Amino acid sequence: MFTFPKSKTAILSAGVSTLALTISSAITLPAMAQSETAALDTIIVTAQKREEDIREVPISVATKSGDELKILFSAGEDILALATRIPSLYAESSNGRAAPRFYIRGLGNTDFDLAASQPVSVIMDDVVMENVTLKSTPLFDIQQVEVLRGPQGTLFGRNTPAGIVKFDSVKPSEEFSSYITANLGRFMTRSVEGAVGGSLVEDKVAFRVSGLYQGRNDWINNGFTGEEDALGGYRELAGRAQLLFTPAANFEALAKVHFRDLDGTSSIFRANILSPGSNQLNANFNRGAVFFDEGDNNPQSYNGKGASLRMKWDADSFTVTSISAYETTKGTSLGDIDGGFGASFLPFMGPGFIPFPAVTQDGIDYLNQYTQELRIASNTAGPVTWQVGAYLFDSEFQITTNPFFIPASTVVHTNTAWSIFGQSSFEVSDRFTVTGGLRYTDDDKGLNVLASPIPQAPVNVADSRLSWDISGLYEATDTTNFYARIASGFRAPTIQGRDVAFFGSPSVATSEKILSFETGFKTQSSDNRLRLNGALFYYQVKDMQLSAIGGGANFVRLINADKGVGYGFEADMEWLASDNLLLTAGFSYNKTELRDNALTTAPCGSNMCTVLDPLDGNGNAILDGNPFPQAPEIIANFTARYSVPYGETGEFFVHTDWAIQGKTNFFLYESAEFNSSGNYEAGLKFGYAKVDGSFEAAIVGRNITDQKNLKGGIDFNNLTGITNEPSFYGVTLTVRH
Repeated sequence: MFTFPKSKTAILSAGVSTLALTISSAITLPAMAQSETAALDTIIVTAQKREEDIREVPISVATKSGDELKILFSAGEDILALATRIPSLYAESSNGRAAPRFYIRGLGNTDFDLAASQPVSVIMDDVVMENVTLKSTPLFDIQQVEVLRGPQGTLFGRNTPAGIVKFDSVKPSEEFSSYITANLGRFMTRSVEGAVGGSLVEDKVAFRVSGLYQGRNDWINNGFTGEEDALGGYRELAGRAQLLFTPAANFEALAKVHFRDLDGTSSIFRANILSPGSNQLNANFNRGAVFFDEGDNNPQSYNGKGASLRMKWDADSFTVTSISAYETTKGTSLGDIDGGFGASFLPFMGPGFIPFPAVTQDGIDYLNQYTQELRIASNTAGPVTWQVGAYLFDSEFQITTNPFFIPASTVVHTNTAWSIFGQSSFEVSDRFTVTGGLRYTDDDKGLNVLASPIPQAPVNVADSRLSWDISGLYEATDTTNFYARIASGFRAPTIQGRDVAFFGSPSVATSEKILSFETGFKTQSSDNRLRLNGALFYYQVKDMQLSAIGGGANFVRLINADKGVGYGFEADMEWLASDNLLLTAGFSYNKTELRDNALTTAPCGSNMCTVLDPLDGNGNAILDGNPFPQAPEIIANFTARYSVPYGETGEFFVHTDWAIQGKTNFFLYESAEFNSSGNYEAGLKFGYAKVDGSFEAAIVGRNITDQKNLKGGIDFNNLTGITNEPSFYGVTLTVRH
């Protein structure tokens, strides 16, 4: 039974009061003497697989436009740059630019294996990017990103109990358009992004071709080998081509192909940059140098491609949509995992005590993913709207892990899932709408071991479950809507086979099930110059899937916790304070807690860290009451753009953005070392632009205060840490037609 924790009532009551005051101030905001024409744009989202005003969607949704993303990615960042830029959204990785890990409202998965499942789904142009390497698809020519917080199991299926990060690229249109953006800056970081599109056959065929090249020179020295500028760089090339066919007024077909090719450096592991008893970076940390004796300077290489076909046919009262897609990828990452060199008898020769060398290469030999969705949805006005559909998912991929001290192991993962779903909305009155949905899913997974140090039998798991949600949306005034939502979802059972490479056996986690409650508001001022959204939420996860990583053997084992609980609130604001000043702000508070009296894990295999949890008789940390790993309690962000008109068609502008990350625990157990608190980064952009968007030239800076933030760690060998990127400064130029 799901019960609300009485001890937390005061905290949530304070949150409710804060949101209520915010709503009140928004509704009663006095009119200001400003231009009648300047206003915020209406935000259209497809969170319910329809185009809708964000205020009409009874889900906690946040968005960023393609132009906002360009600012975040101006230093060549990958998808991880989204972390902390949207309330309740976090992301991190120990796999370089190839395999990000996402968290929404504190719920995610820290497993670094390439077969790891996640409770946050990434969707690109209506196609799920299931494998972690597919989630790293480069972002370019993007129309908008939507972050759907809370379970999305009804319309988007299993493996979405935390939510969805949904990207939509710019689509072809009849009108000709083109742009090119070029960036150049520190470490010879450079990027060129562009697109061109328009009509090929008037009213029948339109196209759009877009591409991205980005790179950075190596800039980190290897103090062990004496190599200068040995690692830290990358080169990435990606492209997309789309054709839109409209042979009849009631039919369209959108065909798309895309590719990416990445060569560069995997994650930079830095040995003993923490001291026992402290999470502060010590004298071993040198941003411009590492001391790797293995790993060949941590090279990484991935390439992939895909294709999709979306067809829509409009009948008199409904629309039929079919989406077929194929994705494939392959690649490898090699890393000096211990982060340095040295030995227990010669600690003075390297960056501190390193008991033994550790180097690993992991790679996907091949991955093939096929998806098919068929959906029928009402398209007429009326008190009832509906949609029904079916979905098929099929994937197979092969992973090889080479620990080098024994022969490499190879495993093959297979996954087949199918589902049927439906959703309907009913206008009870002019101001109140009820929406409900149901989805049945069947999921089957298999693991076959092709090569391993010891013989292994095949492993198979399967589960079938119902997901559902029900919500109500109430239009309190012409500018303010309130909503409430109850939703369920699940993450399908998971097989973890990485321990096969280290004389271990595969591990299995049963399905995790979530029940979530949320209520919120969406409001804007009558002059469309101020937009406020906020939500309170509480959820419980039964049989929560966790990855127990580390210990003396550095195993990666799947376990199920009896229960996990999360609660908090999130809010975001966009305010056109004057015709020349635009402000945005976001804030989220996420409190998470593991609840399982019998849940334990092996802590800190190096024995160098200070474990704060009580230990059982076997020396394992007792995890009951601990926060979820990599779950920031607080995320806060702020942006401001101020412009000064210049001439009749131009303006000078300055834009700044700030993001703050509150206390974050890295592992299942708590220690004095492996956590962060107070991380933040800031960006700055100053330049000249045409007000019609046709031209922009600017100076840009990322991490302008050169903050040195601890982002993650490895605990089995020494006090290894992973940090953020250094400060960046450069120039950017954009031309549009």
